[in-house]
Amino acid sequence: MRSPQSVAVVGGGISGLATAYFLTHPEDGSRGVPEVTLLEAGPALGGKIATVDVAGFPVDTGPDAVLARVPLVGKLFADLGLAGAMQGPASRRAYVWTRGVLRPLPPGSVFGVPEHLLPLLRSGLLGPWGVARAGADLVMPRLRIPADPSIEQLLRPRFGRQVYDRLIEPMLGGVHAGRADALSARSAVPEVFALAQRHRSTYLGLRRRGPRNGSGPALVAVEGGLTRLVDTLRDALTGVEVRTGVTATGVERDGRRYSVHADGRDPLEVDRVVLATPARASAALLRGVCPEAAEVLAAVPYVGVATVTLAYPRSAVDRELDGTGFLVPPVERRFLVGCSWLTAKWPYLDDPDTALFRCMVGRYGDESWAELDDDELVLRVHTELAEALGVTGQPTHVHVQRWPGAMPQYTIGHETRLQVLDTALRAVPGIHLTGAAYRGVGIAGCITQANATARRVLDGVSPPPTRVIDVSGGATAKASRKRRSR
Repeated sequence: MRSPQSVAVVGGGISGLATAYFLTHPEDGSRGVPEVTLLEAGPALGGKIATVDVAGFPVDTGPDAVLARVPLVGKLFADLGLAGAMQGPASRRAYVWTRGVLRPLPPGSVFGVPEHLLPLLRSGLLGPWGVARAGADLVMPRLRIPADPSIEQLLRPRFGRQVYDRLIEPMLGGVHAGRADALSARSAVPEVFALAQRHRSTYLGLRRRGPRNGSGPALVAVEGGLTRLVDTLRDALTGVEVRTGVTATGVERDGRRYSVHADGRDPLEVDRVVLATPARASAALLRGVCPEAAEVLAAVPYVGVATVTLAYPRSAVDRELDGTGFLVPPVERRFLVGCSWLTAKWPYLDDPDTALFRCMVGRYGDESWAELDDDELVLRVHTELAEALGVTGQPTHVHVQRWPGAMPQYTIGHETRLQVLDTALRAVPGIHLTGAAYRGVGIAGCITQANATARRVLDGVSPPPTRVIDVSGGATAKASRKRRSR
């Protein structure tokens, strides 16, 4: 297949923006650059990346961090001139709210799987039997692993119920808004899945895996908020025609070229099409040109979440904010999934007089938050914060951000569905998919897939994209934004 002369990128979230950037900034400088048109249905670019003002502070209401140890991410930030704006957390300490107390999250765990048993014992997170049961992984025989187990099937037999309930499940809620009995270990936590396959003891496999890439913090924020990344990427799209407020309605094939139809406008005729939209939106666009792919895409499950940000006087918080926040195990049957202590987590938000909390609600199987109005949401969150942190009085400012259908779920069979999808797309060479629904969630996962997609477009080939698993979470999605201050 020849190199393209024109490309339409549908979707202006981080996946679409990064794809357009990599298409017009190829690693091989001698390569020709195609004519790129970026279509975004909403009034602004960025998708789920959104920074708002809360009590005078720039707060990210979608993802607030990027996995910086992915080399491509560091290079992109450096190329965009944002390397100096990257900030790691002010503390490495985090907590789990369980049995009525905030207990320290043991350092060194990978998606809740402990690397060291002594910190686990000292944390008080588990009872003595729970720690002993976790240590049994050291002496247990190798267990038979199914081809595509759930995370529960993979890890609960090795580490026991307490580790599963109080470490693994809350971590997955924070990253995927998912449930361990539904998520595919092979797709959602491939690093842990591979270790379990290679080693008799998963615990020893973690200890022997060697140093990770990079020496800095795993997660970084951008000073001033992640919309700086969106704005900087937009400014770097030299020669790209960006059309906001344009909703793509379908894709048709005309010989070797494609027509992208958009809400009553003249069709956009291009050589290649990249769909950087959520899976269900991509399904609707492909229904006429590749119904087999559309059927797979329409079946990808999503879950909605909401973030509620509250500001209080620092004097209203009856404990030291000595960490980044806390996670809540589902077994506790709380409303909260987790809470970030923003003014303690990120240096650029530090303030001696204000305590700023960003709380997440909603996970797979529990979207009861969607039935509440904003006042009810704020009240439920405030009530649990008062119990967890001893907060007194009312918040001075609040912001509610609803993200319906935002988080794709890598449920059991995800990898098989992707293989079916890749096979179906061979019938329409020139159409490419990228985004969080496929092979890696979070901003780093989306950027890595976007780079792989751009290279495939320029090379005229269609292998599956690279996988990156990110612990910051995220997906390209539209949101209803509501601001309130009081």
